[in-house]
Amino acid sequence: MRFEETYLNDNILDALYDMRFDEMTPIQERCIPEILDGYDVLGVAQTGTGKTAAYLLPILSMLDDGDYPKDAINCVIMSPTRELAQQIDQAMQGFGYYLDDVSSVAVYGGNDGGRYEQELRGMRLGADVLIATPGRLLSHLKVGNLDLSRCSFFVLDEADRMLDMGFIDDIMMIVQQLPKSCQCVMFSATMPPKIRELAVTLLHDPVEVKIAVSRPAEKIRQSAYVCYEPQKLKIIKHLFKAGDLQRVIIFSGKKEKVKEVTRQLKQMQVNCDQMHSDLSQQERDEVMYRFKAGKTDVLVATDIVARGIDIDDIRIVINYDVPHDAEDYVHRIGRTARADRDGQAITFISDMDIYRFQQIEHFLGKEVEKTPLPDDLGEAPVYVKREKKRNDTRRHGRWHSKGNGRKNNQKRKNTHKKHSSE
Repeated sequence: MRFEETYLNDNILDALYDMRFDEMTPIQERCIPEILDGYDVLGVAQTGTGKTAAYLLPILSMLDDGDYPKDAINCVIMSPTRELAQQIDQAMQGFGYYLDDVSSVAVYGGNDGGRYEQELRGMRLGADVLIATPGRLLSHLKVGNLDLSRCSFFVLDEADRMLDMGFIDDIMMIVQQLPKSCQCVMFSATMPPKIRELAVTLLHDPVEVKIAVSRPAEKIRQSAYVCYEPQKLKIIKHLFKAGDLQRVIIFSGKKEKVKEVTRQLKQMQVNCDQMHSDLSQQERDEVMYRFKAGKTDVLVATDIVARGIDIDDIRIVINYDVPHDAEDYVHRIGRTARADRDGQAITFISDMDIYRFQQIEHFLGKEVEKTPLPDDLGEAPVYVKREKKRNDTRRHGRWHSKGNGRKNNQKRKNTHKKHSSE
């Protein structure tokens, strides 16, 4: 389906034309019409499916066409990390290029005083779109720097990461400041029970859209080592002995393990750095700058880097431990083989993680090649194939609620009539 087949307004369509965006992705095709029609939306889709445009385009179109207050925050977009907030802000500048009357401000931590004053000025002038991380937005709310009582749209992006990072209480305090008439959109890459509970609390009769997690790109060369935990660092030493260490990310699910691996790699004279939630925002920015600039060869990181970070030239991704599920596996290894480049993904499978990795292989629809351990590392665990239980079978596909949850917001209805007549 093409963007011009929707009733996005002409200014949005002109910007999309300039950016050479013609065809909608599946998540955009399913979400844009529903948001334009005033529904709350719950979207389940992984990074890279175009979900930012799925909510930004219809909201910007309505803000440009509708009679919204000029001195109020009309839309709040919540992001779990500063990096994602910056990417949303960049997308906002592109999509909103011809929207002279729609303004925005990005609000996130780790900035100097000058940035804080810029945020404050933007909020007081009534920026239409506020893109923010939870902690920073809550701090502005607590000191009375902004008023959300007239907000018309609220977007919660990467909700599962919000929960993982402990932002749920902050989110609920922010939600309490919104009017009941606010249209809400929530996106998550996965749908654990806590996300479902949050959706019930936040959304009113939502349209639910789920886009199946796509399998990794075929050009990613996937392989794995079956090993015991103490053998993992020795495998890395073996992999790195050739000396070509540029553009490598090593993922672990635990920050304590990230710290340990980084410490061991530095003892091996590997030019590496670490990224995890114990770092301040300024420290994280410095780490990412050094890595993107090529000043660091290896980045050891928790899953905070697996989503929302645009680095196109990663050569190797190493899963130091097996991710919790197929979605996390796809997000991790999807950092490599981007922008038409080749890439390699290597996973270390300990004896305790064999069954979990077999579940990932079941999702992939193939067995990942197992590389024998180097001769000097000793014996490896036996990769015993286990039968998958019937009730473990997971469904992947699209689903959509059949509720009749259309909002009774007269202003929005009038805007829709205007669209329909064009």
